[in-house]
Amino acid sequence: MPSKNYIIVVEPDDLIRELLQRWLVEAGYRVAVAGSRDKPASASPRLVIADISGPERAVKAIKALRSAYAAPIVALSARFRRGLGGSVDAAQQLGVRNVLPKPFTREELLSAVEQAIGAPDAT
Repeated sequence: MPSKNYIIVVEPDDLIRELLQRWLVEAGYRVAVAGSRDKPASASPRLVIADISGPERAVKAIKALRSAYAAPIVALSARFRRGLGGSVDAAQQLGVRNVLPKPFTREELLSAVEQAIGAPDAT
């Protein structure tokens, strides 16, 4: 049975993926990592955090994630703009819960996760 804390991270960059995993685990979430959108995990996560490499591939990538997981998506990309509501607009256009422009801080990541699914369970 999936817990409220369960998050899938889809990030091709090893260093970023490991950092995301560490930050999320330290905050009390359970994390499964996937290096490729082609290898979905069998469990049902509460959230998917995924790298979106660029606008030309975003719709296709998000569609693939939605078909693999019945969970909200937080999209990460170096192509998202900071400030002026650019991230909010991008999230609405992509149909995801939130977007985080790279680079982002630990606090920004955890805030986006909490906005999407809430704080981790104490269990």
